[in-house]
Amino acid sequence: MSIIKRTIQDQVEQDLGHGKIVVIYGPRQIGKTTLVKHIQNKYPNSIYYNCDEPDIAQKFQNKTSTELKTLIGSSELMIIDEAQRVKNIGLSLKLIIDNFPDLKIIATGSSSFDLANDISEPLTGRMIDYQLSPFTMQELSQIYSPLELSRMKDWFLIYGTYPDVVLNKHDAAGIISRITNNYLYKDILLFQELRNEEKIYRLLQALALQIGQEVSYTELARLVGIDQKTISKYIQILEKAFVIFRLPPLFRNPRKEISKSRKIYFYDNGVRNALVNNFNDAPLRNDIGNLFEQFIIAQRIATKSNSRALMQTYFWRTKYHSEIDYIEEKGGKLNGFEIKFGKKIPKEPKPWNTLYKNSTFGVVNSQNWQKFLNVC
Repeated sequence: MSIIKRTIQDQVEQDLGHGKIVVIYGPRQIGKTTLVKHIQNKYPNSIYYNCDEPDIAQKFQNKTSTELKTLIGSSELMIIDEAQRVKNIGLSLKLIIDNFPDLKIIATGSSSFDLANDISEPLTGRMIDYQLSPFTMQELSQIYSPLELSRMKDWFLIYGTYPDVVLNKHDAAGIISRITNNYLYKDILLFQELRNEEKIYRLLQALALQIGQEVSYTELARLVGIDQKTISKYIQILEKAFVIFRLPPLFRNPRKEISKSRKIYFYDNGVRNALVNNFNDAPLRNDIGNLFEQFIIAQRIATKSNSRALMQTYFWRTKYHSEIDYIEEKGGKLNGFEIKFGKKIPKEPKPWNTLYKNSTFGVVNSQNWQKFLNVC
């Protein structure tokens, strides 16, 4: 099996120690364990705990610093995998780092809503966090040439870039369907103790059918059969479980721009297609443009996140229907991008530079998408 080095690995290694705990978030099957095992290989004197095992999780729960010391032993590096399984894990980690400041510690979690709530307050000023996403094109360029990536583009639009999917293409549909149904979906129900399984699944399907479109919570509530407040709550949970992310509108001119809408995308195209049970090839799809838009935006955000780039992201639409798919704001400058699956190059909307002086506008399409994703 090919070894693909994750972009964040070098920075994670640099951040170890210094009285800080490194926390790596990400959904199950995204490669967190593989990443931390690669790092562990560099430390002969290290210890790894998998808290998916109930007896291991119990070792960290409500323990004194003396009891925790026995878990560390003489280790230079300690890894706590799936730390969200440990109740009040933040207090245990605080005791460890306060009493053993020279110890290097990595904690991973598959659900930020659970892990973050338990560690944010106890570890204020003591934590450095990362989010691990599906493979980026930049990471896959380690094993594929630009030409090969170009030829595989349509495949990525259908099956996504989860590690196991990419490395086992012969069973791509089966693998991503199992990941979606057995991990992402069930983890949400388990950790949030949500009982209405049918409603969440209907919400996921409704969102999957609206990628690239502006989403109305009112319409979602009608489709799913629950109130808007519950829709909002479920969407926040899905975000924190690394299933979806929201793109808010750029809103600086109340007289001309829309302000109350939002777009919702999936982090992975394969997960989206599994939810609607559609793995048809690209030429047979009527949603290929939306799939390309989602793929480019999710990949771009993951690539920028891996490099620790500080920026805000939006979409833009005026009340007179001028629009731009994706906008990045960095250092006070706005950069807008229209994303088109084909070769067509749309013109810059006339109000864009009028409303936002010194902003830029570009087009991402099938010819230049690799450059946009930092592959070449």
